Amino acid sequence: MNVRISRDDLNRIMQAAAQRPEEEVCGLLLGRGNYVMDILPVTNVAATPETHFELDPAAHIQAQRQARERDMRIIGHYHSHPSGLARPSPTDAARACGDGAIWLICTPAGEYHFWRAVGEGLHGQFQPIAAEII
Repeated sequence: MNVRISRDDLNRIMQAAAQRPEEEVCGLLLGRGNYVMDILPVTNVAATPETHFELDPAAHIQAQRQARERDMRIIGHYHSHPSGLARPSPTDAARACGDGAIWLICTPAGEYHFWRAVGEGLHGQFQPIAAEII
């Protein structure tokens, strides 16, 4: 099953990663099912943002409210790997919960891939999913 995302939203994510290549940028994917209808950039509050990401908890709660008000839900998140590949790391796998969430991982160089946290596959957690850019 493909994930759908607008070219504009994907470009916004990729531009943020390119503008801050020294740290992991992150945010939330809002939508319905596999359709990303909006993105919400979120501050990375990790102690070491150059190698890890942690979504600001207050922003996460606010995003849940916004999603409900718009008849959407948080269907996943995105983050960048400044010096790595656009694929989940062992650290990502350790933090994933196999809940079916969509993970968009990108690099400042412009590479990106979508993954679903399903509790099997890469690092025992992730399956790649195809994207339809609309």
